[in-house]
Amino acid sequence: MPQLRGQFQRRVVVTGIGLICGVGKTVPEVWEGLLAGRSGMAEIKAFDLTGHSVRFAAEVKDFDPLLFVEKKESRKMGRFIHFALAAAAEAMAHSGLIIDESNRDQFGVHIGSGIGGFDVIEREHSAMLAGGPRKISPFFIPGSIVNLAAGHVSIKYNARGPNEATATACTSSAHSIGDAFRIIQRGDADAMIAGGTEAAITPMGVGGFAAMKALSTRNDDPIHACRPWDKDRDGFVVGEGAGILILEELEFAKARGANILAEIIGYGMSADAFHMTGMAPEGEGCFRAMSNALRVAGITPDQIDYVNAHATSTPLGDAMESKAIENVFGERALNHTLLVSSTKSMTGHLLGGAGGLEAGITIMAMLNQIAPPTMNLENVDPACRLNYVPNKPQAAKIDYALSNSFGFGGTNGSLVFKRWTE
Repeated sequence: MPQLRGQFQRRVVVTGIGLICGVGKTVPEVWEGLLAGRSGMAEIKAFDLTGHSVRFAAEVKDFDPLLFVEKKESRKMGRFIHFALAAAAEAMAHSGLIIDESNRDQFGVHIGSGIGGFDVIEREHSAMLAGGPRKISPFFIPGSIVNLAAGHVSIKYNARGPNEATATACTSSAHSIGDAFRIIQRGDADAMIAGGTEAAITPMGVGGFAAMKALSTRNDDPIHACRPWDKDRDGFVVGEGAGILILEELEFAKARGANILAEIIGYGMSADAFHMTGMAPEGEGCFRAMSNALRVAGITPDQIDYVNAHATSTPLGDAMESKAIENVFGERALNHTLLVSSTKSMTGHLLGGAGGLEAGITIMAMLNQIAPPTMNLENVDPACRLNYVPNKPQAAKIDYALSNSFGFGGTNGSLVFKRWTE
């Protein structure tokens, strides 16, 4: 492919992170929880479990949306929007960035979600069945459609630059961050609030994935249910929450004296073009996404120190991604020099919000020079041959790191981050 030229060479840095998931409701809580191996998984409290074959998930506990939005407005929003507003508030505070008349036209928002307002859809469908169409709330549509997370964040901060949302299943927020990176690179914005959000722990959400046989059924042991790369893994655990980054053009960030956390240098995409839900043989689509990200970053596989894997604890998916990592990184992967972990073993799978959460975790790993662990890895699948940082964190030199996200429909995304140095 041709080299990028001119304005496409604009460098993009990360200046703020906001995270919320079953492990914690702030970046410090999430990071400390991951290093401690704390699971966010427990029996579901959000709805009546009668008739459900899967009875646990990684819910966000004791979440109060009124800390981030007024009560009257809160009622008009799905839970995924609440999560986006919470994570964006933390990320903005972390960045110290002020949006005002001087910069608001060059400040945008790009927040993805795989499903959007599942809770609102179910609630309003029940209202219609009980009382007819007249019982449907006028806020049904704006409370549930995917782009309203980005819309509400844009309104809150009066960010008048590009405003977009990506809905590419479990790759949604990785694609949102990557696309926001490119928006800044090409000069269409100087800063972006970017990431993803999801709130699919609902009767239909959990029931639907259970009907596909995609979920772990360890109802008697939720904490140990998600076990990426373990030979006894039996499916993923639904999580919820959001992950938001503040991305800025380097000179824009420097001019305001920003505390730069990391640089985003690579973004790769690919399609499996193979199956609705299954991965291509040998993880070929994953391989191309990672290879494309490294090519854009202009670095070699030998420079990557840590991979935050997509690995969800499904029998086929984990093995295919592991094989793809082998094929990209070669001997460094097989001799266990490369660190690879799946934090979904604690957070559960945030679906469209996973890539945003895990991008933030990847940056925290670089900042702290610690790879977070893969929990519950007791008996490694013989087909999976890498260093998965089993059960406890590992201190390491991490200058370059890669975060993977893959979704239904064979849609793949990989992001490369560089430890910030002048």
